[in-house]
Amino acid sequence: MLGRMPFDLLVVGGGINGTGIGRDAAGRGLSVLLCEQGDLAEHTSSASTKLIHGGLRYLEYYDFRLVREALVERERLLAIAPHIIGPLRFVLPHMAGMRPAWMLRVGLFLYDHLARRKELPGTETVRLRKSVIGAPLQENLTRGFIYSDCWVDDARLVVLNAMDAQERGALVRTRTRLITARRDSTLWHATIEDVVTGRREEVSARILVNASGPWVSRLLNEQIGITGQAGVRLVKGSHIVVPKMYEGGHAFIFQNPDGRIVFAIPYEGEFTLVGTTDIPHEAAPGHVEISDEETVYLCDTINRYFKRPIAPADVVWSYSGMRPLYDDAAADASAVTRDYVLDINSSEGCAPVLSVFGGKITTYRRLAEHALEKLAPYLPGLKPAWTEKSHLPGGDLPTGRFGPFLAALTKNKPFLPEPMARRLAHAYGTRVEMILGEATSLAHLGRDFGGGLTEAEIDYLVAHEWARSATDILWRRTKLGLHTPNGTAEALDAYLASKTGER
Repeated sequence: MLGRMPFDLLVVGGGINGTGIGRDAAGRGLSVLLCEQGDLAEHTSSASTKLIHGGLRYLEYYDFRLVREALVERERLLAIAPHIIGPLRFVLPHMAGMRPAWMLRVGLFLYDHLARRKELPGTETVRLRKSVIGAPLQENLTRGFIYSDCWVDDARLVVLNAMDAQERGALVRTRTRLITARRDSTLWHATIEDVVTGRREEVSARILVNASGPWVSRLLNEQIGITGQAGVRLVKGSHIVVPKMYEGGHAFIFQNPDGRIVFAIPYEGEFTLVGTTDIPHEAAPGHVEISDEETVYLCDTINRYFKRPIAPADVVWSYSGMRPLYDDAAADASAVTRDYVLDINSSEGCAPVLSVFGGKITTYRRLAEHALEKLAPYLPGLKPAWTEKSHLPGGDLPTGRFGPFLAALTKNKPFLPEPMARRLAHAYGTRVEMILGEATSLAHLGRDFGGGLTEAEIDYLVAHEWARSATDILWRRTKLGLHTPNGTAEALDAYLASKTGER
């Protein structure tokens, strides 16, 4: 049963922007209902390049405001979620015929100085043939630059925002879609449906927040009958994962002849993540997959720079997502702005709807603040912003550093294999105690489904993180799908079905 109504906010969309807005609003004392038609982060927000970054290439388009905001947010997010976000050094080789070295130096100087850096080191020049960093690169690459950004577990970032929102009073409903909504002078009256059971409910809210990502325009036009708003431009971004191509914890950023850039990033210990592409998506929003042409494009990029070539047959996993970018009429998909636009419609004195167009993971927290600022005239007495220094669940590490926290966990739970301890510490931070409890052996954690995924962890994910299927667990709450044997997904779904039957 739904709780207090009318809600202050009905948020539609369980990606990074929807959960970020829901969290911010709940922390200001507003009553929030958040609905997601699938799983949290099921689409765009789990299909990123797994980076918290300023966007070095956006400087070419003179998007200094966005880059500066992203650089500021990079430091803030690192501080509030040090378990799922960490520093990462990037190697940018200079290749003849691409952007000249002087341009790269100027761009990196701006990147270092557009916003204050507290935790991350600045840029340095490297002679690739005299450094171990250059070992995997082709011999014609002799110089380059090293700069800082951060990696992130993108899907977990979404889940942690939803968890914090719920712990602050929000009601989060996954696998629940908006059927239709109409408004009068004071309220939205909406019908929502549980997509599993088909059960429908009527809800009301003072404000509707349309954070449905790729579906933002469709929701406006078809579900609530509003036309003429800002447009969304769908761009498909695809990634491939291949066996580890080099040693070291650094990433590479490569320039292509077409002006695009591609990253090669250490991934899940045993792999290298390569991406992304930028392909216009003209069809309706929905599930997307990498094309053969995209796979070849990413392999060709790697082969242009690395000594050891790869081929499509080397790909062990791939994923694609639709980026719902604000349509700024740019001719090139890779040049479309990654900035966000917040549009409010409250015509004729009706209850307002705020729609989110565009955005990127790095700036989600600031986007949420901006959204509440725009809604403040409709929310008398709105409490001030608060998320800048408030840890996400599990992020309150005793020293603020991951290394000492992992060392303490390993000491307190010596029965945990080191890779398992590291994975659990990264995924759950201080919340790992809710999984491990008083366990003094692996046997106390129950059946191991493969890759160190135990009954205790699964039960936690079901109880606290809205996990309902093997896919939710193996590819979004964790990336253990890369590490588990054949048959794990089927065994896990059977276990989840048995737990549902117990309830």
